[in-house]
Amino acid sequence: MKKIRCIVGVVFLCLCALGVLWGCNKGATEGQKEKYVVDVSSDSLFVKKVENLPDDFIMGMDASCVPAIEKGGVKYYDHDGTQKDVYEILRNNGINYIRVRVWNDPFDSSGKGYGGGNCDIENAVEIGKRATKYGMKLLVNFHYSDFWADPGKQMVPKAWRGMSIDEKSEALYQYTKECLEKLVNAGVDVGMVQIGNETNGAMCGESSAAIGGWSKITQLMSSGSKAVREVCPEALVAIHFANPEKVTNYESYSKNLDYYQVDYDVFASSYYPYWHGTLDNLAKVLSDVAEGYNKKVMVAETSYAFTAEDSDFFGNTIGEGGTFVKDYPFTVQGQANLVRDVIDTVANKTTGGIGVFYWEGTWISAGGGSYEENLGLWESNGSGWASSYSKSYDPDDAGKWYGGCAVDNQAFFDKEGKALESLKVFGLVREGNIVENKADAIEDTELIIDLNGEIILPELVNAVLLDNSKEAIFVEWQDVDVNAMKQGGAAKYNITGIAGGMTAHCTISMVEYNFLKNWSFEEGTDGWTAKAVRTFDELGIEDKVTDSMTGTKHYHFWGAAAESVEFTLEQNVKDLKTGKYNYSISIMGGDGGETDIYAYVKINGEIVYKESTVITVYDEWHTAEIKNIEYTEGDDVAVGIYVKCKGANAWGKIDDALLNSVKE
Repeated sequence: MKKIRCIVGVVFLCLCALGVLWGCNKGATEGQKEKYVVDVSSDSLFVKKVENLPDDFIMGMDASCVPAIEKGGVKYYDHDGTQKDVYEILRNNGINYIRVRVWNDPFDSSGKGYGGGNCDIENAVEIGKRATKYGMKLLVNFHYSDFWADPGKQMVPKAWRGMSIDEKSEALYQYTKECLEKLVNAGVDVGMVQIGNETNGAMCGESSAAIGGWSKITQLMSSGSKAVREVCPEALVAIHFANPEKVTNYESYSKNLDYYQVDYDVFASSYYPYWHGTLDNLAKVLSDVAEGYNKKVMVAETSYAFTAEDSDFFGNTIGEGGTFVKDYPFTVQGQANLVRDVIDTVANKTTGGIGVFYWEGTWISAGGGSYEENLGLWESNGSGWASSYSKSYDPDDAGKWYGGCAVDNQAFFDKEGKALESLKVFGLVREGNIVENKADAIEDTELIIDLNGEIILPELVNAVLLDNSKEAIFVEWQDVDVNAMKQGGAAKYNITGIAGGMTAHCTISMVEYNFLKNWSFEEGTDGWTAKAVRTFDELGIEDKVTDSMTGTKHYHFWGAAAESVEFTLEQNVKDLKTGKYNYSISIMGGDGGETDIYAYVKINGEIVYKESTVITVYDEWHTAEIKNIEYTEGDDVAVGIYVKCKGANAWGKIDDALLNSVKE
């Protein structure tokens, strides 16, 4: 175990005394700043040192909901159980930057808050003053909406509805300027300003799909940047996007920012490991932007669950099960390992990487002892993700599904407000913290078993150690009814066992025998042949569990140009006996325009059977099924799918190809 001590803020104080700081920093006076000591040690947390970590590397935390939570009586405690200002606790553990979102007017006509912290500029000022007091800079995250802005929703503020793009740009400029002036006048140390939140081709009611889309979006971005340069000339300007796993999108976004000459410093990305691909891919796409356009890059949002349990009587986004990547166990150590690896990726594997922000690591339960108690707190204080009052602004989403916090199991504090050991990772990564490396959790097991085959359960499972390495250990499965599984037809079963004193989980998928090789593309292209009729951008295997029907992989296609996507994907089938068979294959996608898509069966080189299907929208799978295929032993047989799309940016995913015998 190692212990880290460092003094921060001293240089800042000296410079303030000399009067050499200006811009946003001029408000952070000597009387408001404190000499601050980061003193971190742990007897239980394993943290591998991140080499080559710059002294000024950003260890950031989004903590926007704190005032709303505190209004309900919630208090925060350090690792020793001592009540303290949560921002002081964060600083004690190595956080040097606080991120706070800002909505224009998150209230209805009666002044009732929409929720999510009711994060207007006054909330940002309160948080900014507390952050500055403890020696941390503030990242001001303007959503330019009255409520949540993300890749699926970029709503224009109420006051700006009906404005022309020039009027809206002027309003955005004035609003940004006025907000920053409030922060400066309050003595807040603004270090960075984010112009828009997860602006994936949309912002403030403007969309790249509309006429003049990127021209209008970047005009708004430039207006925000202009205000930052005037009020806070020393602050960095960041532009924020999401979905780094969609590589070509980041290429397109950075190209548009450059083409329209947006004045910014930092290209920021969200990275949620459940959905956003590998860390190696993250490093590559951000490095491409940094090297291609001479920009700094960072992770503006990341998080991970320390438990699958809910603590506020409102379901969580992430829990047990679900179609998402789980590369780390849902433990305190697993949470710390994710943070450590993201920091290492940005610091050492990414060109121009300047920092990492964890998202809402302080957002815990509102404090009530029941759903009814918490509902009252969410409604009155805005401490849930959305209140019922939000329906006046966002009736189709927040107004329907309002409630509590869906990420309390990803915070760095337990439901009582006490800091978790994982929070120390921000301070420990600089020197590392080596403890006895022992088992932390059991890796989940997945089995796919033929209904006509023998069910053999594994004798060994992987224990995940504190350093995220794995070690095989014996498991004893509990209450397994093999006969029920075999007689229950095609279905999924969840069983549990005990391994090393810990619970082991196994998902068993019982399936009919499939005569196709590599039917869910887990072995890449093995057994399959793709032939592009025309030239288009992407055709091949994609490893992304959230876009797959089974496993983690599927066949993916995308073509930017209209009428470019046209191909077949086919497999020759061997060793069939005379009889009848059913063939099916599934597809989902979008932006296809007019399409011609069908599954087919070739016998002796000729298409004898086919069944049409379509693509519609993301995560809406369509299955083409051909029944009662008559086959005579000795004939050549092939199955496949034909895809032709006339739309621009047509894309899709193909998975789960099945060829099963028909019982007479």
